[in-house]
Amino acid sequence: MGDPFFLLLLFGIPLISQMVSTQMRKRFVEFSKDPMPLSGREAAERMLFENGITDVQVMSTAGQLTDHYDPQRKTVNLSQVVYDQRNVAAVAVATHECGHAVQHATGYAMLTARSKMVPLMKLSNIAIPVLAFGGAGISQIAGNHGTAMLLLVAMGLPALFSLVTLPVEFNASRRALNWLEDVGIAVGDQYAGARKALFWAAMTYVVAALGAIIQALYFAKFFLGRGRRV
Repeated sequence: MGDPFFLLLLFGIPLISQMVSTQMRKRFVEFSKDPMPLSGREAAERMLFENGITDVQVMSTAGQLTDHYDPQRKTVNLSQVVYDQRNVAAVAVATHECGHAVQHATGYAMLTARSKMVPLMKLSNIAIPVLAFGGAGISQIAGNHGTAMLLLVAMGLPALFSLVTLPVEFNASRRALNWLEDVGIAVGDQYAGARKALFWAAMTYVVAALGAIIQALYFAKFFLGRGRRV
């Protein structure tokens, strides 16, 4: 039988990721049919205003499901299917991104931690190919304990970053849902639809974190195992 970590990386994670992505898109299409009194842009602007945030701009961005909050530019960027549309899915996504803006404004600890990790992630992306392939190859590096440990640290950073991302995303969704309920914009089936749409969006981050953890464990097993045999 093959290595279970390798099989998960090769087959399991891609399959799960595809299933979750398919569900997310199906839910978005499903709840795009449920009308709302506000467009994604209007809901975002109102949520920001009612949270006392006046220095963040809501903007339209190209693409589909490319929505994100930019803490450097202080912009909530909404895809075209979210910005102008008046439906449950659009409002759910728009207010979720505003949840990140509220996190930023209130100094939410996990968002701050994730932001501080971004430079390390960039360094990790450079270090991994250099450490792994800059010498004679993975097999020889596995026998070099110091280099192997540096490589393991570099590969562990994406897993840690993915884990830190999870509470950030779930918290942003919770802030969005609480606001929608408190102001009475989404009630009954509308609220349930918004919650389901955000749940499946969050599951994509869960799968990403699972994949990053399994990848780190696989390479840890590979390098440390070879290191003991050298």
